[in-house]
Amino acid sequence: MSYRDGWAALNLQFSPKIPRTEYSVCSYHWELMQQVTGIDTSCVENRPAAQLAFRRSWDYGFLWATRISRGELLEAGATPADMGHAVYGEDASGQGDFRPVTTNPYADPEQVYALDPAAQFRFFERSELIRKFEEHYREQQALVPDAVAMSGVYVTLFSGLIELLGWESLLLALGTDERRFNRLVDSYYHWIRQFFEAYAESSIPVMMVHDDLCWTSGPVTDPAWYRRVIFPRLKQLLEPVLAAGKRVMFTSDGRIDCFFRDLAELGIHSLVMEPCCDLEFFAREFGREVGFVGGVDCRTLMYGSRDEIRREVERAMRLGREYPGFMLAVGNHLPANVPVERALYYNELYEELAYR
Repeated sequence: MSYRDGWAALNLQFSPKIPRTEYSVCSYHWELMQQVTGIDTSCVENRPAAQLAFRRSWDYGFLWATRISRGELLEAGATPADMGHAVYGEDASGQGDFRPVTTNPYADPEQVYALDPAAQFRFFERSELIRKFEEHYREQQALVPDAVAMSGVYVTLFSGLIELLGWESLLLALGTDERRFNRLVDSYYHWIRQFFEAYAESSIPVMMVHDDLCWTSGPVTDPAWYRRVIFPRLKQLLEPVLAAGKRVMFTSDGRIDCFFRDLAELGIHSLVMEPCCDLEFFAREFGREVGFVGGVDCRTLMYGSRDEIRREVERAMRLGREYPGFMLAVGNHLPANVPVERALYYNELYEELAYR
């Protein structure tokens, strides 16, 4: 009854079982999937079946997914920077994910200020965007038939600027001339809004909105800047989606504790956060009005003793018994190098403790 549990959490209703999800474990940890499902994942052709069987076995309450990302920027005529990618794992087709840094077209702040997405980037036909979202949603439903599926936007606002500029150019331009940088933020907002307006017209009941606002150490600049520039525009982006009656989930990397209230005031229904955040504080202050997802740190699974892993899961599940909107996850992914026996023990603990 995974769908029942996930949907209840999104509506702040208690269900018999605390729901859970996991992120990239099902895209990379082939050894774990083989152990759980009995399917030989060394054969690439077997991997889609193993992924499907694994998600069912681990009882996903929802499947995290977005549709609009770097591809749409490229389609629209943007020339985004490429920060590269470190080795994380091997994808479903057997390809590694290492990518060296290759491009930085905005090394000078003047090149950043010359960007005007609303004037320079393509706007898509509304029907085309609705079709993209609907097709993606059906694909997600097929991946986990008994779980809450969704689509959404990855390059929402601050994340879109990171994708376009890369970190170094973004920070240099913001620090050099905030007024001119803010004009870029506003222009990007007017371009990205088309996807939110289209989503509002889709039939999909849940939207995932991804916007990485912070580093692990916290905000990258004065929080007052976010409140002047980012949060008012995020609120405007969400308005048509919320007005259409969608449930909105919001994901941000980094330590976002100082923005908990700002995020809650956006009107979102659930916040997906990393273990560097104070989950207990969020629960006490906002957990009766906004759901939240996370709770387990992959570093504990990687390096902790069995007792430490148990304490980590027990701490999270106590929140799940008290707050109906809680959903368990390894909040910074469960990567491919976590030993299989530790991942299996984590799942045993979930099943032991999940029933309210």
